[in-house]
Amino acid sequence: MSNNDNCKIYVFHYKDGEPFPDLPDYTHILAGKESYPNKSLLTGDNTGDNISNKNQYFSELTGIYWIYKNQSSDIVGTCHYRRFFTAHDEPLRYKLKRLLFFLCSFNTGRHGLIYTSDEEFWGKRILTSNEAKQYLVEFDAIMPIRRKLRQTVECHYNKYHDSSDLQLLRIIIGEKASDYSSSFESTLQQKRLYANNMMLLKKEKFDALCEWLFMLLFEFEKRIDLINYVDYQQRIFGFISERLITTWFNYHQLKVKELPLIYFRHLKKRK
Repeated sequence: MSNNDNCKIYVFHYKDGEPFPDLPDYTHILAGKESYPNKSLLTGDNTGDNISNKNQYFSELTGIYWIYKNQSSDIVGTCHYRRFFTAHDEPLRYKLKRLLFFLCSFNTGRHGLIYTSDEEFWGKRILTSNEAKQYLVEFDAIMPIRRKLRQTVECHYNKYHDSSDLQLLRIIIGEKASDYSSSFESTLQQKRLYANNMMLLKKEKFDALCEWLFMLLFEFEKRIDLINYVDYQQRIFGFISERLITTWFNYHQLKVKELPLIYFRHLKKRK
């Protein structure tokens, strides 16, 4: 791999606007562009083989599907307009702040996340293509540091979503991918989760993951009534895919480099 064209990292947006930051190694994608009501200069996920019109329920997965079906770089990565990987350590002041949250028992949801509004400092520390390629000489994948949950993955899901979703997934995995049943059950009993549907993988492994993932998601879609999923719960497939992606990685036991995420939380308001 001799140049950055062989490593493409995609930033998913759900609304139009000025992409932040100015990153030459990144390609900005408007996920769900097929149903976007306004014109946009951002590249969309609605060309070639795509599911862009499902974005209401699939969220950033419509962008991931588009990459899977239409892009051929040696390495592909995904992130969000306000969440980015970084290979840099936190400065001392961030570590002290994290310690304070830990002592106050607020640290669980912050594990692996660098909350900041300092675009100038952290914008220069977002993972580059060259850094990603160096990691992937030794590792099979780059993933976010696993989120620490206070409960098991299953209990956490049932607390915030409909428990029947996991019951249906059990049935579908047993029918369509039974080799993964044991890994799925083990994942549900853990307290660690790969969140946000973010990753960097060599394309052949990315394709293998996507083939398995979307086979299960599309089967799940056939067996539910989407009218029952409203407001926050409309992002049902994004929530499910986090559990499935974690299952897939647990099953294959790939050598993973876990990196923290810079979380520019204030950018949501800008959108």
